[in-house]
Amino acid sequence: MQLERVTDQAEGLRRLLVRASTRVITVAAARAGFGATSVVVNLAASLARAGKEVLILDESQSLDNVSNMLALKSRHDLLHAIRCGKSMREIMLHDGPQNIRILPVARAIQALPTLCAQEREHLLESLAEVSCDVDVVLVDATTYRDTDITGSLAPNQPLMLVMNSTPSAITESYALIKRMAMQDGHQHFGIVVNKACNEQAARLVFGNMAQVARQHLQVCVEYLGYIPFDEKLKRAAQLGRPVLDVFPAAQSTLAFGDLGRNLMLLPTAVNKESGGLANIMQRLIRQVSTLN
Repeated sequence: MQLERVTDQAEGLRRLLVRASTRVITVAAARAGFGATSVVVNLAASLARAGKEVLILDESQSLDNVSNMLALKSRHDLLHAIRCGKSMREIMLHDGPQNIRILPVARAIQALPTLCAQEREHLLESLAEVSCDVDVVLVDATTYRDTDITGSLAPNQPLMLVMNSTPSAITESYALIKRMAMQDGHQHFGIVVNKACNEQAARLVFGNMAQVARQHLQVCVEYLGYIPFDEKLKRAAQLGRPVLDVFPAAQSTLAFGDLGRNLMLLPTAVNKESGGLANIMQRLIRQVSTLN
């Protein structure tokens, strides 16, 4: 069967994709506007400044996606590599002195149900090419449509959920945790509280969320940190730059440094076969194939 050929290809690519230290961290929010993309951009800059090789998978086509936030022009994307023969050199975006690599993947994810076996193999090969020397892969995931990378994660793969302290954000974030726990079997959620007044306020918001999630869903919910409300972070976004590039001493810059260190302390997947881009994408391929 054609799907079996894709599976065989993915098995071989896993060894190429993920070295022992590589982490795939999916960053998500219940809806746009909670700050997930801002967290991805600034966390990537902080990790890169700490010496990590960082790749961002940009799954959003909205006006406030990673590319637009960094004022980068994307002429091609992963789907052009799959169907039009574009090289990864032509597709990959690079940001500033940190040399963070950004791969636009939104259209490729949406097109997965229509890709033939050969195109799916090419997709996996392309991901192998761009991620073989990467320390950290950050996925700016879209969680509010049916086909997304987040839903394809292995149940034991870490997920970073960004929320703020408003009642609606707490309600919607809990609903997302419930959906992923019930539908996808996801059991571990890391929480980042965005636009908090201080850490005490952030931990209060987290505590309320964690108590309900643990009681009703029996999932593991872990506090990863908070991002303070910071006008300098807002100003950096207006300039199209990570906050540490323009305001290295800002409170938000320090917070992203702490967040990066916390993330690197998280355990990797116990089963290495459950991690890495090839396996994540292979799970998504199987998922959309069962719907056709």
